[in-house]
Amino acid sequence: MAMCKYLFLILISTLPSFGNWPQYHGPFFDKSANSEFVNTNILENTLWKAPTPLGFSSFSMNHEYAYTLIAEEDADGLLWEWCIAIELSSGKRIWSRQLGLASYGHGGGNAGTSDNSGGDGPRSTPSIGGERVFVYDSDMTLHALSAKSGEVLWKADLIKEFSGKNIMWKNASSPLLTNGLVVVCGGGPGQSFLAFDQSSGKIRWKNGDETPTHATPALASIDGVNQIIFLCRSGLIGINPKDGSVLWKQDFPFKVSTAASPVVAGNYIFCSAGYGVGAGLFKVSKKNSSWETKPVWRKRNELMNHWSTPLYFEGKLYGIFGFKEYGKAPLQCIDFMTGKILWSKEGFGPGNLIRCGKKLLVLSDDGQLVTVLASPDQYMEISRDKLLQGKCWSTPILSSPYLLARSTKEAVAIRFKD
Repeated sequence: MAMCKYLFLILISTLPSFGNWPQYHGPFFDKSANSEFVNTNILENTLWKAPTPLGFSSFSMNHEYAYTLIAEEDADGLLWEWCIAIELSSGKRIWSRQLGLASYGHGGGNAGTSDNSGGDGPRSTPSIGGERVFVYDSDMTLHALSAKSGEVLWKADLIKEFSGKNIMWKNASSPLLTNGLVVVCGGGPGQSFLAFDQSSGKIRWKNGDETPTHATPALASIDGVNQIIFLCRSGLIGINPKDGSVLWKQDFPFKVSTAASPVVAGNYIFCSAGYGVGAGLFKVSKKNSSWETKPVWRKRNELMNHWSTPLYFEGKLYGIFGFKEYGKAPLQCIDFMTGKILWSKEGFGPGNLIRCGKKLLVLSDDGQLVTVLASPDQYMEISRDKLLQGKCWSTPILSSPYLLARSTKEAVAIRFKD
């Protein structure tokens, strides 16, 4: 799979500029960091903590600032979604940009880790493209903001302007950036998939008649063809980022909500959902001028990723699997080609993880950062530190020298000296 990483680097080289962790799944679109992780005295290296009330948005960061979404009251007591920029060196909030109202009545934002309440905060993560930050909020409005000041450069309301219709629990997918485009799903008939010019906000292409899910799309190269892979209500769909044309489709069941992103490794795509759906692996290949998809294996009501997207590394999947197992869901190592569980360790809950070298950095739903060796042989824990108070359903990020994580109450920055 070394070729897979090489193709990711080709994709990245087409971007005009990108941050240290520029969008939801990191600089390589595979939840891996672009720097090594020296695991020494994590708590002693705490640089700052800052309030991040409500929501499950993760961070993105460039060389100066970190960006996330929160829900916070204004002077009149109304609860709004905000995009905030935090200075990496100090933890100081540099700017806040008000988005849409966040009082949509789901409840439970700061509740404990043992319940299944969602919360009234945003779930999407900002994406950084050059001097702009792109936010796809809960009400399906796409905002382009100045990375320096938070000034609104342009915005597009997919419901009002593109006949979009929101889904239950509202939008949670993050915008995907590639080749000067910002791509989202959520428009109406004939315009489900939309690509906007990052600079001007003009439509570059639109296509599709699909119902979106909460899953953020993946960017990959399969058989030498760059593509954006969406997990929609009808299943997996490969889209050509040049013109929005549909390359291929693969059916996959939908029940209630699908929130974990597809995981791509070479010609293979793993996807999973809760509510009894389970997981599956599919092979996608190009045959002359046409595409072919076929199932490799399928596990119904097993290997469910509620919203915690697993990651691929050296022929294995590492991730938090389980459905509504708050405080209990296990971290597992899965053989990618067979779906066999190689090892399992309970007690993480629906948190999230990333990879740095041969280490997994796992944030449990109760705020513990656990370092685990990425080995298929057995669960090998290297360290465990209680970093955060509040509920942690978001993904930590790492780009030397900073490690960032957040909860429904606070954010923490670790600055490593090495």
